[in-house]
Amino acid sequence: MARGIGGSTAQAELAELRPWPNPAPPISRQERESRLAKAQGLMAGIGADALIIGAGASLRYFTGVAWGATERLVAMVLPRSGEPVMICPRFELGSLQASLQIEAGVALWEEHESPYALAAETLAGLGAKSLAIDPALPFFAYDGLRVAAPGLMLVNGAAVVDGCRMIKSPAELALMSQAKAMTLEVHRRAARILREGVTTGEVRRFIDQAHRALGADNGSSFCAVQFGLASAYPHGLPGEQTLAKGEVVLIDTGCQVQGYNSDITRTYVFGEPSAELRRVWDVEKRAQAAAFAAVKPGVPCEAIDAVARGVLAEAGFGPDYELPGLPHRTGHGIGLSIHEAPYLVRGDRTPLQPGMCFSNEPMIVIPDAFGVRLEDHFHVTETGAAWFTEPQPDLEEPFAPRN
Repeated sequence: MARGIGGSTAQAELAELRPWPNPAPPISRQERESRLAKAQGLMAGIGADALIIGAGASLRYFTGVAWGATERLVAMVLPRSGEPVMICPRFELGSLQASLQIEAGVALWEEHESPYALAAETLAGLGAKSLAIDPALPFFAYDGLRVAAPGLMLVNGAAVVDGCRMIKSPAELALMSQAKAMTLEVHRRAARILREGVTTGEVRRFIDQAHRALGADNGSSFCAVQFGLASAYPHGLPGEQTLAKGEVVLIDTGCQVQGYNSDITRTYVFGEPSAELRRVWDVEKRAQAAAFAAVKPGVPCEAIDAVARGVLAEAGFGPDYELPGLPHRTGHGIGLSIHEAPYLVRGDRTPLQPGMCFSNEPMIVIPDAFGVRLEDHFHVTETGAAWFTEPQPDLEEPFAPRN
């Protein structure tokens, strides 16, 4: 049996958990103001007089308002110069004021009124002739703006939004470091509760409770627990599975700390690993390490994917997305969204820059048998890359010994 696997219970592990000591500080008002200023500078580059950001991760990024999108338009209109204006239902004004972490004007609409007409009126008052659209804005909102302001030129605002969000500040890195450290501790404890007959549902519930006990925003932001054959499917199979001796265990989970995400995967075995599993795990480990070592400022994102695939190809996997091998990209950006630009995938030529954050997860799938995914995250530094959490050290010792 691998070290650190089994031998405990959910109750015993949860009893030891306490809220995270020395939590990372929140994003300051000054930092949000600098984000707005950077966005205004980037708007000039795409010829936009204003930018609209709908409810969701980007609204939280710029304003601190952590609301999800609904059928009611809640948005920020940011002119190229001057103060932003919040578009909001009147009955939500109190909640907006309690959440807003920047200085902004407010334009309110009643339930029977068109928020798009209000947004068009606001834009006209700002003298805007062109509007950059939040790439995550729902189509119905885009269409409502198009109809309400037929003379307004609408352009894609991705260059502005991604141009701000993809470079993380020290404060963001600290929040992400905390989230990832918490999830790695949850992984360690989840491994200890495994036993013959445990179900994937039991493990998922424990992981959610453990994240909550450590102080994550809302428990697990997601959780995939896969045993045996289910591990050969990148996002698992439907239904419950029950753990048996000798089966591969693949757990992929994460949480949020003040909205910032973790997303860590560990793969090991409940029992003794086969020679084939050991071989595949070792190749996966080498591919992940090679991708990390290739990170340098200025290197295009797609080159990191190519390096990982080169290691797999040398070991007889692939080529490209063929199985057995790696069926998806090597990694994704992460921050307030669990998957965000840029991406470590062929065709994404974005140059790596200090402050960018990525997953590193060149999974190997062996059809009808098992899969191995090791997923950790790094941020780009001036000289290369730095891990948020140390990768899995060994197949038979999935977690480094505690200090």
